[in-house]
Amino acid sequence: MRMVDLIHKKRVGEALTEEEITFIIGEYTAGHVPDYQMSAFLMATFLNGMTDEETSFLTLAMAGSGEMIDLSAIAGVKVDKHSTGGVGDKVSLIVAPVVASLGIPVAKMSGRGLGHTGGTLDKLESIPGFQIELSKEAFIEAVNTIKIAIVGQSGNLAPADKKIYALRDVTATVDSIPLIASSIMSKKIASGAEAIVLDVKIGSGAFMKTVEDARVLARTMVDIGTRLNRKTIAMITDMDQPLGREIGNANEIRESIEVLRGTGDKELTEVAISVAAYMAVLGKAFATFDEAHDAVKGIIAQGQALETLRRFIASQGGDARVVDQPELLPTAQFHYEVIAGQTGFVGEIHAEQIGIAAMVLGAGRAKKEDQIDYAVGLTLNKKIGDPVQAGESICTIHANRTDVSEAQAMILDAYKIVPSQPAPKQLIYDVIE
Repeated sequence: MRMVDLIHKKRVGEALTEEEITFIIGEYTAGHVPDYQMSAFLMATFLNGMTDEETSFLTLAMAGSGEMIDLSAIAGVKVDKHSTGGVGDKVSLIVAPVVASLGIPVAKMSGRGLGHTGGTLDKLESIPGFQIELSKEAFIEAVNTIKIAIVGQSGNLAPADKKIYALRDVTATVDSIPLIASSIMSKKIASGAEAIVLDVKIGSGAFMKTVEDARVLARTMVDIGTRLNRKTIAMITDMDQPLGREIGNANEIRESIEVLRGTGDKELTEVAISVAAYMAVLGKAFATFDEAHDAVKGIIAQGQALETLRRFIASQGGDARVVDQPELLPTAQFHYEVIAGQTGFVGEIHAEQIGIAAMVLGAGRAKKEDQIDYAVGLTLNKKIGDPVQAGESICTIHANRTDVSEAQAMILDAYKIVPSQPAPKQLIYDVIE
């Protein structure tokens, strides 16, 4: 079998076999296929696409390129959740303790943030003492004991995906549905998930800009999961504005605690409860979404999710007092108000620009090696549909520097004030099972 022949086969639009795709991924991961040949293959795939069967073969080959996590020592159905990324998306921090409170094991491996999107690990590390590295034995024991542990991804988890993604980034082949879907699902398969809830974001702060494109990606990933014997559900949710009102690592921990207290942002709460309910259904705790939805609301109202959060933080070395004393979280030194220049209603908030403004302050990374300031971030005082008076604060900047002019300019540019109140935003566009 020769790589050049397989490139040609894909270039002329023919489907590859499982053996051929396994050969490509295995040889590239081992360093026997050069980058220029893999680049040619990626471009042929980008231009001609893949069948559903090919995409499943690609996913399984990438998942099998490194360590396959065995979670069989954990009792119950292991349900994972993945978001395609956005600004202010702290849903994992909320749903994990909720689902664990329902007795469903949450054995989650998460990543760090890059660019305008935040990472769950960075947010958790803003909690004093919290450790994102556990031995395999400690990880399994935590999940069996308190039903929850969240750690960093293994360095050898789907290494083919890491190599291929780096190549896609410099060969203009990132926005290919088969390549996106296999990248996401290969890590979920390798991390041992038995059931998966996918949160596919659309809008200005998301990779997918239209509902139609999001549906194609969602259906592709659900099909992959089904073919590989993983129960999979995909939700398509809004990211035309940041989710919730807080952006920044410690800020988002505070807001997550508010939601678990039952006093958080309504839109964030609605999305989080729906994600948790679908996880509960896949975890076989409930037969229907409506039953699970009611149970999730009850878990929050009764304070059980907060108690699970305390136990989870303590089990990974963190200071659990932050749940009741959020002031113990890192706090920025300076706070600046961004003032509206006109009266009207918020008609638009460009989520990606808001995310970049937070990154500029130090809340995120432009490059992987950048250091994060856990204390800095933004509070959105006005969201889409809210009335605004000229001279009123639309956003508060939390910074550890005195010059915030760049972030301030980005925020003002991201907000669009219109004369009449826009229609309410739709939060959940579709659910694909």
